[in-house]
Amino acid sequence: MNPLSSARLVSTAQGSDLILTRVFRAPIDDVWASVTEPERTARWFGPWEGDAGPGRTIRVRMSFEEGAPWSDARIDVCEAPTRLAVSMSDEAGEWRMELQLSESAGTTELRLVHHLMTTEGVGEVGPGWEYYLDMLVAARDGAKPSSFDDYYPAQRAYFEALAAG
Repeated sequence: MNPLSSARLVSTAQGSDLILTRVFRAPIDDVWASVTEPERTARWFGPWEGDAGPGRTIRVRMSFEEGAPWSDARIDVCEAPTRLAVSMSDEAGEWRMELQLSESAGTTELRLVHHLMTTEGVGEVGPGWEYYLDMLVAARDGAKPSSFDDYYPAQRAYFEALAAG
């Protein structure tokens, strides 16, 4: 399997936004639950624990990463069911991300926006987000998840080309 990417990279005043989109034939509240309820996030990303709310920090287990590490995630904005913004710090640096949801005619569009200070490393980051979003699709559909090897290094050149302009 060689999944294709339709990600975009948009310049901003602070750097760039890497934007990836998926569309679900489901109500917005159901998709929101898939990205916010710990038992549902466990199916495609990893579970989380803590007292969630704007300005609070939760612990997220990245179940599909080597060693399944736990990371702290600060909830910057939570406007159910349309917007969730979080920030994380780890050995790879600072991560600021948003999930934006909108519903129209029985479908929900989910946009993952990764706010980047620099496009360095986007060849590794982009395929990872494609993988996780496809894991979300598979979890919602009850389908077999993809292998990360289908995404990286196959999509690396695509994301590096986005960064090169």
